[in-house]
Amino acid sequence: MTKKNEVLGYLPDECPSGIELIFFALQQIVVMFPATVLVALITGFHVSTTIFASGLATLGFILITKGQIPLYYGSSFSYIAAIASIMSAEALASYSLNDKISIAQFGIVMSGFVSILAGIIINRSGKETIDKVLPPTVTGSIAIIIGLSLAANAMTNAAAFPAGTPKSQTAFAGSMSWLIAIITLVSTILYSVYLKGKLSQLPILFGLVTGYLAAAIIGSITGIPFIIFDTVQSAGVFSLPVFTLPKPSVTAVAAIMPIAIATIPESTAHVYQLDIYVNELARKKASGKKYDIESKLGINLIGDGMGDIISGFIGGPAGTNYGENISTMAISKNFSVYMLALAAVFTMIISCFTPLINIIYSIPTCVIGGLSVYLFGVIAAQGITIMMDKKVDMFSSKNLAVIAVILIVGLGGSFGFPGGMIPMFGIEIPAIATAAISGIVLNLILSIGDR
Repeated sequence: MTKKNEVLGYLPDECPSGIELIFFALQQIVVMFPATVLVALITGFHVSTTIFASGLATLGFILITKGQIPLYYGSSFSYIAAIASIMSAEALASYSLNDKISIAQFGIVMSGFVSILAGIIINRSGKETIDKVLPPTVTGSIAIIIGLSLAANAMTNAAAFPAGTPKSQTAFAGSMSWLIAIITLVSTILYSVYLKGKLSQLPILFGLVTGYLAAAIIGSITGIPFIIFDTVQSAGVFSLPVFTLPKPSVTAVAAIMPIAIATIPESTAHVYQLDIYVNELARKKASGKKYDIESKLGINLIGDGMGDIISGFIGGPAGTNYGENISTMAISKNFSVYMLALAAVFTMIISCFTPLINIIYSIPTCVIGGLSVYLFGVIAAQGITIMMDKKVDMFSSKNLAVIAVILIVGLGGSFGFPGGMIPMFGIEIPAIATAAISGIVLNLILSIGDR
């Protein structure tokens, strides 16, 4: 029985017991699945392979970082345009799907070395250099734009209804989708605020189940097929993912490798977020431990780079550690590395069993949308938390300039141009990457002469 004043939650080196561990792991899978699968669908990569690669890369990350950093590796949206440009290139029009993937894989693997090199440099230069190049004005602002740039995805998912709905029913089906999304969102918020004891750590999973049941009930009453179980067709129950090997390509390296630079500030923001939340939980639990996650940025980037190499080598897209999973950990106060390792193993198992994949696919898009409104908003809020925790001076003209440029370039580019690709000087560059680099450079220029 839970004591009245007991602080619930698990620190990175703590392990939930038995059934708790399983449910916590499933909750982590729920929040990473939609974005990871969506990247595969957009880029044309094999979905089952992408899922498997996500789990394998996460295990690799945990081993490389010696279980000191609770992060989950998933497919990154930052790479979508670059990978899609390779997959749709006219020069490769006659190539098979697997041959196209193999060529893109080479660029993905090489992008991993960029993160590894950045991690090595950071390890050697020390924390003071990191703080100069990536101060909280930069990392906090990037966390904000990452969350808010996904706002459109959350809202469009919330409004989504089954593709086969007759035209005469689309307006009604859309209204029902909104109803299901609202039920999912409100129930998730209520669970996270009002549930007590051990149950308070599973609001995302409970919100999903509530939304799923609402979709099933509304679907049975209205006849709208919100839940479909045969999305993936297969001859058997067990089916291994399609694994492919990289094929050397200068074009793929030029298109994909530079994008890794954009994920460095994103990873930095995630590490800073974790440091704040984990140490706050440790303080409340009176554990007497100091989890110096903030100083492990270098090894985090090395682990991130190895994740890209592992994923890219077997046929998965490039990725990064997931803000959605950090949001879930922050909401549930569960930062256990053991939980993330089990989630990774479960993910790899799911990718090999068609019925399990179909169960995940059967989650209605509007339910995912309802969850995403909360999760993506929390990612943005964590950016504000970083700046508050680091006591950023919001009356400083320099800080305001850096924050303003990052927010407007990142959000304006994401919503103002197709695919979030800003057309500039004859080329198209990702909005978030442009915002990150612009903020870093501007901060360095404005810091000239600072003591």
